[in-house]
Formats: sequence, C-alpha cells, structure tokens
Amino acid sequence: MPSPFPGMDPYLENSALWLGLHNLLAAEITAYLNRRIQPRYFAALEPFIVYEMIAIGRPKGRRPDVSVMQPYPARGAVAVLEPTITAAPVASEVEVEAPVQLYQVEIRVSETEELVTAIEILSPANKRSGSRGRDEYLAKRQELLVSDAHLLEFDLLRGGERPPLAKPVPTAPYYMVLSRVDERPRVGVWPVQLSERLPVLPVPLREPDPDIPLDANTVLAEVYDRGAYAQRIDYHQPPPPPPLAEDEARWMDNLLTKYRHQASS
Repeated sequence: MPSPFPGMDPYLENSALWLGLHNLLAAEITAYLNRRIQPRYFAALEPFIVYEMIAIGRPKGRRPDVSVMQPYPARGAVAVLEPTITAAPVASEVEVEAPVQLYQVEIRVSETEELVTAIEILSPANKRSGSRGRDEYLAKRQELLVSDAHLLEFDLLRGGERPPLAKPVPTAPYYMVLSRVDERPRVGVWPVQLSERLPVLPVPLREPDPDIPLDANTVLAEVYDRGAYAQRIDYHQPPPPPPLAEDEARWMDNLLTKYRHQASS
C-alpha cells in the first residue's frame, strides 16, 4: 500500500526507521541514474561513517564489570539488618554518539572515474548543532563547493539546523539544493511543503551532456514499497518531532482520516 502522503512522509523521519531509509534511498537513486547515464557515466554508492545519537541499553548476556557478593553471617553471629534499597521511580535511556555507516551517491566519468556530481542525503547528525556529524558534513560540503563537482543535497528532515545558505529562502519542511560548478555561488533551491510531491530534479553532468531528470517522488515511492513501511508505520500515532505547524497538522489530520477510512473498508 502506498504512503498516504503525496510526497515526503513525515513518519519516515522516525529515528528507528531513518537510517535504513537513508541507505535504501541512496541505493534507489543509484539504480535510477544508472539506467539513464551509462555508458559515459556511472553512479555508485560511497560509504561513509557518521556519528548518530542512539539509545544505549545493557546488551543481553554481558557480564557486569563489578560483582557484589553478599556473605552469609558466620555461625553464631548476629545477622545485621541491611537497609532496603529504594527502587528507581522512573526509567530512561542513555544516548551516545555511535558510528553508523551511511551512503552518498557519486556520479563519475566511466573512463577516468573523475567525480562529476555528489548527491548527499542529510542525516540527523548533519543537522544536530554542535555535533561531530554536523562539523564533518559542513567540512565535506565546503570541499565539494570549491571542487569541480556539482553538489545536490536532499534535506528530508524537518528537525535540526539546516546547512547554511547566504540568502533566505521560503519556509518549508523539506528542501533540495543544487550547486552547479558553473553557477557558484548561486544555488537552486526547491522548498517542498508537506502537501506537495517531491520535484523532478536536474542532475548535472559534464558539458555538453544535458541534465538527467531525477524524479524524486517516484524514487521515494519505490523505497516506501521496498522497505515495507506501510506495515511498519502506525498512522494512528502522532508523527515524530518536531511538532507540525497548526495548518500542517490540520491538513495531515484530514489526510489521515481519509486514509484510515480507506484502509479499514
């Protein structure tokens, strides 16, 4: 069953789903492009490590670092009544930055393997202020922006701090940004509202070859189906943070009411 949303599904931003979605999306973009750019070019997945915040629990079967043994009182000795331990009234989790492997998409010239276009899908770590992941991404972004390669950014996360732009753009939950080598410092920006389909984006190659149209909405729909997200998402629950704007929340409630009715009939 397809997603009830016409474009990006905010429920996919759930931290339990995002890392898998990120890599499925990168793989689907790679396959989509390779059907259209060969033989002069090829697209490939390039792995990298990013430090994401994850909740840490005690692994099953691991022995504690310290064991406390309670001795029995010696025969004839008087047992001392120990105080009763107070149970913790609440439980929580500990978050740490842990390394995870993600993928970016790279388009290269077949003969020389020269980098032509880098396609980056932002992760939560890239947008977390003060994090190692954000600092590393901004440094990589700057290297690409002074190189001879084009850069296409997908920001499909409503939360966090977006990579900087020199001039303001319309407010939207999602953005795609394209920096062409021959147009820098100017960039093309596609703000995408929750109620809109994702755009068909131009993927630039080397002159004189024309841009390749990348239908981002078709790619995302294929990933949603391949990842079985319809079975994994409970649309009766609120979407993951950050909270939606009032008009967005009202629009989404109407959309999901119709979706639930269709799903149950």
